[in-house]
Amino acid sequence: MSITDWSVQSIPSMEGKVVVVTGGNGGLGLEAVKVFGEKGATVIMASRSKKRGEEAAELLKRQKADIRVDVMELDLADLDSVASFTEQFKETYDRLDLLMNNAGVMTTPYGKTKDGFELQFGTNHLGHFALTARLFERLAATDGSRVVTISSNAHKSGSVNFDNLMFEQGKGYTPMKSYSRSKFANLLFAFELQRRIDQAGLSIKSLGAHPGGAQTDLARHIEDRFLYKALSGVLKRVTQSAYEGALPGIRAATDPDLEGGRYLGPSGFMEMKGDPVVVKPKTETLDVVDAEKLWAESERLTGVSFTVTS
Repeated sequence: MSITDWSVQSIPSMEGKVVVVTGGNGGLGLEAVKVFGEKGATVIMASRSKKRGEEAAELLKRQKADIRVDVMELDLADLDSVASFTEQFKETYDRLDLLMNNAGVMTTPYGKTKDGFELQFGTNHLGHFALTARLFERLAATDGSRVVTISSNAHKSGSVNFDNLMFEQGKGYTPMKSYSRSKFANLLFAFELQRRIDQAGLSIKSLGAHPGGAQTDLARHIEDRFLYKALSGVLKRVTQSAYEGALPGIRAATDPDLEGGRYLGPSGFMEMKGDPVVVKPKTETLDVVDAEKLWAESERLTGVSFTVTS
């Protein structure tokens, strides 16, 4: 697929469509909300802080008065919050055209979610797994719907260790090792979801995307480290803006020519920056055995059954 096949300007009208973007109040998520809203969609900005979400939505409305943004509280590190969000959503909306699993935490110190999961894996993967499962009924009822899961270049150094999936008691934990594992799990999930969709004969598409090196506040946990500070000037030259970083996910969400199961990222050197194109994930993310095992373990841990049917 060539670089010139797609642009934001080529996105067709999204009038009448309903979109959920997790982490939609900042960074990549906010850029996506803005684009989808400008194209006419009703966008649910799922935000851990409703106050910050409302402030972000107000900013967008000052830029475009008729943009339709509905702020709803969602904390992916709390399965009760995931359940509450989905019930509220289903009471209000009878369709879901796009679920963008975008929110995440990066390279945090060792910690746990409200439900006792390691923080990064619990938020980035398990929270989105439970959310997608709970919203799947609406996705299945909406013709041509999509799920886009935002991963990272860091998945290439990731893997899953089912003997110690969440670094119990901090054993073997490093902030980047955990982050890479969660982003690897994101893709195992995204590709397995597409396989199950195909088996069920549904029209839904599940895709993955990554932003390359994007200038957002996601790396705030490492900004005070000496090496990060020393290299900050270089990093700014080899990375791209939050808007540019959001484009692979936006293309995955809107390009009508994309097939399910694709993975998108920047076209440039080491996929750090550039136009959004189809790229290759780490081969191990396509492993069916590990994907099925992760799916079953995710159901067990979250207590949420996820059967892909029409």
